[in-house]
Amino acid sequence: MAVKRDRFEWRRRIAMAAGPALALCACAVGPNYHAPVPPTQEGYTHEALPAQTVSTGVAGPGGEAQSFRLGRDLPGEWWTLFGSDKLNALIEQAMASYPDIAAQQAALREDRENVRAEEGNLLPQLQGTANAERRQESGAEVFPGFPNFISQIFLASVNVSYTFDIFGKERRSVEALQAQAAQQSFVLEASYWTLASNVATQAIQVASIHDQIAATNQIISILDSELSIVRRRYQLGSQTRADILLQQSNLASERASLPPLQQQLAQAEHQLALLTGRSAKDAAPLALELADLKLPQELPVSLPSSLVAQRPDIREQAAIVHQMSARIGVATANLLPQLTLSGAIGGGSSHLETLLDASSGTWSIGGGITAPLFQGGTLRAQRRAAIDAYDEALAQYRLVVLQAFQNVADTLTALQNDAQTLGAQRDALGSAQASLELSQRQYAVGAVNSTTLLQAQQTYQQARLNYVRALASRYTDTVALFYALGGGWWHRSDPGTLLGLR
Repeated sequence: MAVKRDRFEWRRRIAMAAGPALALCACAVGPNYHAPVPPTQEGYTHEALPAQTVSTGVAGPGGEAQSFRLGRDLPGEWWTLFGSDKLNALIEQAMASYPDIAAQQAALREDRENVRAEEGNLLPQLQGTANAERRQESGAEVFPGFPNFISQIFLASVNVSYTFDIFGKERRSVEALQAQAAQQSFVLEASYWTLASNVATQAIQVASIHDQIAATNQIISILDSELSIVRRRYQLGSQTRADILLQQSNLASERASLPPLQQQLAQAEHQLALLTGRSAKDAAPLALELADLKLPQELPVSLPSSLVAQRPDIREQAAIVHQMSARIGVATANLLPQLTLSGAIGGGSSHLETLLDASSGTWSIGGGITAPLFQGGTLRAQRRAAIDAYDEALAQYRLVVLQAFQNVADTLTALQNDAQTLGAQRDALGSAQASLELSQRQYAVGAVNSTTLLQAQQTYQQARLNYVRALASRYTDTVALFYALGGGWWHRSDPGTLLGLR
């Protein structure tokens, strides 16, 4: 019974000694991170958001009114709302092949491995060593005249050391690296977010240029027909050589506008090739027109309080704030003492076969405490710098949120103005077309001269191109709204998810 009592007393004393140390290890100096409070505002613009855009009066694709659904959520594959299989295929190809996505995935894996590496510092560190040495000794060291002799020694030991994380330096370091990994995860999400938007915008640009080229070719055909009429009249003596030269000049000017459009088309297609991970040589031209796209009529608009949880750039900046908060704890812990325990067990023998014998055993145990006494103010300055970095990150967070709200407000306003602009351009195009047709009839009977006809042709030409650009703006600004709302990544199943990168 006495033996049992002694063992119990021994265990009790160890528990009493270890208890305070474990309690100290449970605390961590520095601020505990709390996510910034989400905004309480309910809208994005000073004026209340209307139920829908104004009616454009345009029949056909792109002319529909768009309704705003405040508080609704954006789908993950928002690009499917445009109803184009070609657009869907482009974005899928981009997400699978764009090199920056692979780079950001690798960076995220790297950050997660760094977290695992830092977590290892929270555990005891064990090292095994083994040494064998054989050498000739001088006998004179024993006594004069003693012959030289050969000695050998075999040593093996296991060493263990553990630094108590009393003030949470290692835990704050792990926390900082976890926040850095979270930041990188949202950098990856931002890459998907931006990539999908850029591909959709470039595809709409290609469709717009195709329509502008088609419109230009139609105008060229009209001008060419008018030139034939002027030439016949010149042969009959009712037109002058100056009339022919004027019509030829207008036709040549219109033909000269085609190469810049074709250059814009080539650049847009080359950009699409890059975004889909291909070279310009390997990418096939995209046969897409605005009429092939469906304009989304119901536009979900997230609440401001939801937006801060959905925009990847806001989440990325919040992770930076968390990272800076944890680094304050690291800098604070550097000002405080550290307690380390170490021990070793092993053996030493002049013969390998007796190395593991009890008589060859060795052991050691020790403890130490280190504390900064004088560092020239370095550690305190580093802590103040960490606090300043946190304040900087928090201010940047507020700026990113404000910029996101502005981004949404800009696109909502643009969509309303786009509808009005398209309606006005439709009226302008109708008037220009009617004026051109009237001028052509009057010119045919000699009621107006070639200058009047030329002006009508130029007005129609510009009105036709302006209409195509206004129509394209409705599509691109709809993409801009989906981008401003965060891209719906939280509902998406994509390569990032399949690779376990979330």
